[in-house]
Amino acid sequence: MPNLSDLKTRAIERVDQLKDELIATSLQIHANPELLFKEYKSSATLCQLLERHGFAVERGVGGLETAFWAEAGGNGDGPTIAILAEYDALPEIGHACGHNIIGTSAAAAGIAVKSVLGELPGRVVVIGTPGEEGGGGKVIMAKAGVFNEVDAAMMTHPASRNMTMRGSLASNRLKIEFFGKAAHASSSPDEGINALDATVQTYVNISTLRHHIRGDARIHGIITHGGAAPNIIPEYSAMSYSIRAATKQYADELLARVIKCAEGAAAATGCTVKCTVTPGYANMMPNLVMAAEYEANCTILGRVIEQPKPVERMGSTDMGDISQILPSIHPYLKMVPPTVAGHTIEFREAAKSPEGHAVLLDAAKAMAMTTITLLGDADLMARVKGGMNE
Repeated sequence: MPNLSDLKTRAIERVDQLKDELIATSLQIHANPELLFKEYKSSATLCQLLERHGFAVERGVGGLETAFWAEAGGNGDGPTIAILAEYDALPEIGHACGHNIIGTSAAAAGIAVKSVLGELPGRVVVIGTPGEEGGGGKVIMAKAGVFNEVDAAMMTHPASRNMTMRGSLASNRLKIEFFGKAAHASSSPDEGINALDATVQTYVNISTLRHHIRGDARIHGIITHGGAAPNIIPEYSAMSYSIRAATKQYADELLARVIKCAEGAAAATGCTVKCTVTPGYANMMPNLVMAAEYEANCTILGRVIEQPKPVERMGSTDMGDISQILPSIHPYLKMVPPTVAGHTIEFREAAKSPEGHAVLLDAAKAMAMTTITLLGDADLMARVKGGMNE
């Protein structure tokens, strides 16, 4: 077995050597926010960074223009470890989820591993996964076979705490449309069928339902269309909802109950209803062995890992779907205080701050060290695969 401690030290040094280039890359992505599946500049920036450092890069993998596969091989046969990059931004508020850090740290980790790959078996791949913010890029890529040859995967997300075992919520997305009959609201209200009334009733029904769901579930949505003019009874209205839960089974159960809320409103108002379901993300299942190795490497960097709270605040991620098919981790490193939430302007500003840069560098180092262990320690890799569903 190679001297893994020595290889980890050299990987850390490589990240430090590239500090200025990495921070500049992160800031460039941050300054040019692009929405899901439109991340042309961000994807190109990361591909160019990886190519400059000797990776073979294939663009447009999995049928997605802004996805990529960057590969570097080691000394002989061994596992394939994937480090996943995200780089899409949010509407209106840009990189308020810190994907500029996620994407750059993934590339940096890959580059650091490559610097010692001559002494390790297997290969490291940096996979560019677009459209995490609602597009499910990883799900699309998995269905296209992109992850078929991957033995384990990881990424790191900026957050308000250092955590390796935080999960995520399974989710479904639902579009509800009501169809009624237009009429003049003053002169002939009796001739109309009010689609907006059905939408309002559905909103109330769902709000009532929230009182009777588990504490680990969430139902939230908006009215996207409510009519054209106040003196016309709306003949069309629409809503958009997200239904989340700790497990896919319960998320699907809640989805069915929300649809019944809409069907009841349709029956009460005389409208017809159309419900369009878009499958969301599966819940995250962190691999315990990988998480423990990542935590040990964070300790080397001086970061103390916390365990998730019994009722943890969580969102959803398409990394959950990857964790269902192969050993995966989705750790978090502290960038902001607990008072700052993700998807806020404050989080966006932190993603280009010195604290954001510190997460970028530590995430790169922790993932590089974890990858080195997975490549160099066959016994640990066997335990990772054996403990996939723990």
